[in-house]
Amino acid sequence: MIDQQIPLREEATALPVRPRTGRFLVLSVVFICAACGLVYELELVALASYLIGDSVTQASVVLSVMVFAMGIGSLLAKRLRSRAAVGFGLLEAALALVGGTSALVLYASFAWLGESRYALVGFSLAIGILIGAEIPLLMTLIQRVDRQDAGGAVADLFAADYVGALVGGLAFPFLLLPMTGQLTGALCTGAVNAAAGGALVLWVFRRDLSPRSRRLLIVVDVTVIVLLATATALVDDFERAARRAVYGDEVRVAQQTEVQEIVLTGPGRGTLDLYLDGRLRVSSRDGHRYHEALVHPAMNGTHRRVLILGGGDGLAAREVLRYRDVTSVVVVEVDPAVTRLARTDPALSGLNGNAFDDPRLTTVTGDAFTWLRDTRDRYDVVISDLPDPGVTESTKLYAAEFYGLVARALDPGGRLVVHAGQPGSRPTTFWTVEASVRAGGLDTRPYRVDGRLTGFAAGPGRARGGAEAPRDWGFVLAARKTVGGLGLDPGAPALRTLGERELLAGLHSAERVRQHGVSSSTLVHPRYREEP
Repeated sequence: MIDQQIPLREEATALPVRPRTGRFLVLSVVFICAACGLVYELELVALASYLIGDSVTQASVVLSVMVFAMGIGSLLAKRLRSRAAVGFGLLEAALALVGGTSALVLYASFAWLGESRYALVGFSLAIGILIGAEIPLLMTLIQRVDRQDAGGAVADLFAADYVGALVGGLAFPFLLLPMTGQLTGALCTGAVNAAAGGALVLWVFRRDLSPRSRRLLIVVDVTVIVLLATATALVDDFERAARRAVYGDEVRVAQQTEVQEIVLTGPGRGTLDLYLDGRLRVSSRDGHRYHEALVHPAMNGTHRRVLILGGGDGLAAREVLRYRDVTSVVVVEVDPAVTRLARTDPALSGLNGNAFDDPRLTTVTGDAFTWLRDTRDRYDVVISDLPDPGVTESTKLYAAEFYGLVARALDPGGRLVVHAGQPGSRPTTFWTVEASVRAGGLDTRPYRVDGRLTGFAAGPGRARGGAEAPRDWGFVLAARKTVGGLGLDPGAPALRTLGERELLAGLHSAERVRQHGVSSSTLVHPRYREEP
């Protein structure tokens, strides 16, 4: 029986509170510790998804490693049950320090070492062991304050634990993340964790502690809370230093919106770069190569009404608005901060030719999938300028169901063009997009254009996606009927001489490297994986 395993010294020592009060305080700390533990877990998943990509894989790694480690922690906690009070106090201090600083260390390893996978596994293992050791010790403590049968004690502990996990799980996305950010949120959670665990032991179980144990616990808790508070005060300086390590010294705009992180660098050395969630989205050095290849083949035909999905930077709209017979352009962008930056930042608005000031252009804030499902408008051209298909968060925007909605929004004879990744280095992803477009009910014509200029790097070395520039860009041109030959509309205004030469020389059919037997991606069976 659990009662018989509690040391005699604890049985003989009267607690400073009544049993019901002590039981309530223990369960309250269980609630707080469970909420903090789940915040650590979610913070690891969220930050790893941002830094490494492929949120499904990162969630699987964190959850599986942490659950395994919790089992190890439960076994290791057996050795501490004879000194449950001081053991629990020191355990919570360690958990607060490790969990509170996990986001900081994970981001630092990414920024300065270029690799955060090992840190992710290490923190998942350490946090899991510490969380797993909590319940056996808390079981001993709750029996200490209010002797009841083991089944009732377990039921009470797990009830408080599960409710605390619910609160922590909801507080992370709706309170901590938007109000404090990932780094500060984790540090504050650690401070609450250390304070709650230390307060319980030093008050309710203070008579079970020897003078030496009491002094040790006070010193450890104060040290942990001071360290976390100091880190919180310095977190802004840390973020700026880490951002310079990732993006260089020319960061002009750094903003965390409800959707993503936006970073704008340059144009100090003649290059303006826009990063969304760490991925290079726009570069003034060679961005025209991508956007001309994306837009102009689809404009070969009727193009009075054009829909751009994504493209909040305004670069695709710039190319569309070169056509004087275009009467209406609708840009559907999920993050209003991107379109606001593209409209107001002098360098970026200059790069997009002040496209958002053109009266023919209308911006809509919303998710492209949801917007297409609700709209009944029809368009001559639909341009899909969305995040890379390998990004887990954008999987539904490359599913067959999405292209079915696009087909519904096309006029008879209308055309769709999709940025489909890199056919050279990521052929499976590229041909999965092509298969998904066909599954949506459209005929396709895949093509590609040579990638970034020789010597181009996607940043100072470690922005998401790595420093290696793509060797090519792949696109899929699609229509309800057989797609004609690629090329510029003969009636279109002349492009920049250099851009036109590069476009005409760089467009190639991708048919010769077609992968046969590639299945389409659907909402219930996504087939995209973010490739290294």
